[in-house]
Amino acid sequence: MEPMDLFKIIGIFVLSVLFFLFSKRPSARFPPGPSRIPVFGSLFQILSEVDFTQCWLAFSKWKQLYGPLVYLDIAGQSLVILNSRKVVKDLLDHRASKYSDRPPNLVGGKYMTGHLNMVFMHYGESWRKMRRASETVLGPRVATNYHRKQTDESVLLAFGILNRPDSWKFQANRAASSSILSTVYDLPSIQSPDDPSIAFMEDFVHRTTLAMLPGSHLANMFPVLDYLPDYMSKWRTRAQNDFKRYTSTFQEMFLKIKNRSRNGMEQGPSFCATLVESEARHRMSDEESAWLAGVLYGAGQETSTSVLHWFFLSMVFFPEVQQRAQDELDRVVGRSRLPSFADMKHLPYIVAIINELQRWRPVVPIGIPHALIEDDYYEGYLIPKGTITVANVWSLNHDPEIYGPDADQFRPERHLDENGSLKDPKDDGHFTFGFGQRVCVGRYVANNFLFISCAMILWAMQIEPVKDAKGNSILPDPDSTAGGNGLGMPEQAK
Repeated sequence: MEPMDLFKIIGIFVLSVLFFLFSKRPSARFPPGPSRIPVFGSLFQILSEVDFTQCWLAFSKWKQLYGPLVYLDIAGQSLVILNSRKVVKDLLDHRASKYSDRPPNLVGGKYMTGHLNMVFMHYGESWRKMRRASETVLGPRVATNYHRKQTDESVLLAFGILNRPDSWKFQANRAASSSILSTVYDLPSIQSPDDPSIAFMEDFVHRTTLAMLPGSHLANMFPVLDYLPDYMSKWRTRAQNDFKRYTSTFQEMFLKIKNRSRNGMEQGPSFCATLVESEARHRMSDEESAWLAGVLYGAGQETSTSVLHWFFLSMVFFPEVQQRAQDELDRVVGRSRLPSFADMKHLPYIVAIINELQRWRPVVPIGIPHALIEDDYYEGYLIPKGTITVANVWSLNHDPEIYGPDADQFRPERHLDENGSLKDPKDDGHFTFGFGQRVCVGRYVANNFLFISCAMILWAMQIEPVKDAKGNSILPDPDSTAGGNGLGMPEQAK
């Protein structure tokens, strides 16, 4: 290491300490939380108590110790964990104008996605422009344009599993990827789970999701690390290379649609085609449009794949749920035709299964961080400007005050009234899709695909666990996979 580099590191550390000492307001009354020490705040306690691969479980325990609003100080950075529906509604929904920003994210926002990923974007004109465009082409009315494609994929999914029962997980991956690819890019159905587009998107989703998790990258916790030279910052070089790779692929896929549209070639409905048609209204560059499409593709693929995996697992663990759903299908659909979207309003129990899956095992158990634009006071506590606010989706989805004493159990009927109808057809019955102005725009398309896929599978087959040599069912522990994306699930269904 060069002497000058050492001086830089020492200087950065000293400036960080000075910033911490002089930026805090000693008389401020912050929300309760783990004890803090000078300079480092709660950092060491967090490192000793929190498994960042399942941080939502530790945050849920802290609710019992400190209450629904937990304040952390990580070496000068304020962080608030929201553990109850009331706090989330009060702050992220009712005060959305203050809490709709995103915290700076060096790895994921600046270098890996070049400030072009709407999920990481600050609350400003660029974000609003992308948000308006995505709402235009993914709203509840437009989502019906994709029913035909989603139905076709659900048929292929059921056929693939019937043909090879041991490939159910691969078929689910293929169907979810293929459906969202068709929706976004009007591409033909993927024929193999080994298709390169699946591997590419899984890599994109994994790396960008990891970059969002608290504590996953030191550079996100200590932004001063960005001042270190390149040879000391491999994280930055890798993220920059990722950005080039992602941008190249996203632009290639988007420009194919744009060129087909400009040349008057016939094509089916797709997100990109609608984006091209309305580009004058949204005033986005090709690069912005390409990234918006790519991000929506990644989010849709991840959500649908994960929920389908949990669907198979839940049907294995709760055969009584499977039987009740199949009884409903027999009454409404019968055996002479396939389920369709026209049946959706007459199949409330299957819709309830979809809602319960996303409540019981949320795809993202910890909410994407929000950032506070200005100082705020809540119930006498100061939440300083710049505080990172994180909704603990796992805690919210398993709150006994909302879902009753059996909140940890899988029970679809909790979403139905005494007549067997959905309690509120407009309410998903969970908090997995986010909050306030940052709520997921693709939720209608995602729910539609999950409904027709699960209905088609339940209509076509019986899902059972595999057996060992003695005929005993092989079942993993559902609690050991809590919050995971299908980890530990049985590899076969029949």
